[in-house]
Amino acid sequence: MTIKLTVNGQLRQLDIEADTPLLWVLRDELGLKGTKFGCGKGLCGACTVHLDGSPARSCSTPVSLAEGREVTTIEGLAPDGELHPLQQAWVEHNVPQCGYCQSGQIMSAAHLLSYNAAPSDNEIVAAMSGNLCRCGTYARIHAAIKSVSEHGEADA
Repeated sequence: MTIKLTVNGQLRQLDIEADTPLLWVLRDELGLKGTKFGCGKGLCGACTVHLDGSPARSCSTPVSLAEGREVTTIEGLAPDGELHPLQQAWVEHNVPQCGYCQSGQIMSAAHLLSYNAAPSDNEIVAAMSGNLCRCGTYARIHAAIKSVSEHGEADA
């Protein structure tokens, strides 16, 4: 089946089975390795991407559901080569340990800040509750998100 979708601003056309998980299309067909496989059931958030601006678990989203839609991956957050404010905050707050879940964490945080530039602590916790970090860097993740919102960089 031929599927057309826009990934990080580029129209892509693929001959692929309609039920192929979007994650494997991104990683194996398009070479975008930033999106990670975690649980394969959409529970951990490591595979989070944006589908038309909203978070989606790419491991459990068939590529056919992305047809004709805009997919943004971690690579697409900063297409001009400059770090996105959240990526910069992640560095400044020393967020990652193993780093495996971080692309999904950043994508969820970017969605939160896209509609709420100044989230409360409770709103940050709620928005990030679907993303698991096996290293337990939740306090640093929270601090990084808060710093971006406090510096007014959320819309970057």
